[in-house]
Amino acid sequence: MIKEATAMMVRQNLGELLNGIQYGHDQIVITKGGTPVAAMVDVVLFDKIRLMKKEFNRLSDELAATCQGEDANVVQQEINAAINQARKR
Repeated sequence: MIKEATAMMVRQNLGELLNGIQYGHDQIVITKGGTPVAAMVDVVLFDKIRLMKKEFNRLSDELAATCQGEDANVVQQEINAAINQARKR
């Protein structure tokens, strides 16, 4: 379950929040002045996010290398077309 907590609440209830994350699979969005600034998630989800980010960076680097020297507008059009095609699936 996704819950929201202020930074002050997190400081005062860290142990309880950690138990909720560890045993209840809660996810905590931490706010400061009403604005979300951070999140607390279990380590399994965090590892998945890290792997997704690593793969995204790898694919971005590969795309940049492939498109090096090409017209940026043409590349953007091809990317947009690929995105539209993928969304149709």
